[in-house]
Amino acid sequence: MQKINTSALPDIIFMLLFFFMVTTTMREVTLIVQVKPPEATEVQKLEKKSLVSYIYVGVPIKTQFGTESRIQLNDAFANTSNIAEFIAAEKNSRDEADRKFLTTSIKADKRTRMGVITDIKQELRKVGALKINYSSRKVAKLSY
Repeated sequence: MQKINTSALPDIIFMLLFFFMVTTTMREVTLIVQVKPPEATEVQKLEKKSLVSYIYVGVPIKTQFGTESRIQLNDAFANTSNIAEFIAAEKNSRDEADRKFLTTSIKADKRTRMGVITDIKQELRKVGALKINYSSRKVAKLSY
């Protein structure tokens, strides 16, 4: 019985390790609301995701926090009055040159009432965050 040559095994393991280290992204925010975005047929990808601030809106995952849609900024629940402070902190955390390219993305559950979204938009307008993106899922076009 001949022995199997395992001299290349450490190289293969390190290649796999490097591959997963390079391609894996860490989740920045832990979702505490359920977000199932609405479907859309005309969707564009964001070019620079590093310049995007996310506002999550949906029903809390834990029912002890209620059954109505709530706003999540970073890792905590918030009110519309907290949005100005959130946007100011996001702008201050970016370089001076990148601040004018900052986009606010609203990731809302498809069952969220439009009144909540309108309140968020009004607060964003007050602080001058006029570049708004609505996150959605791409659905395949039907062709006949």
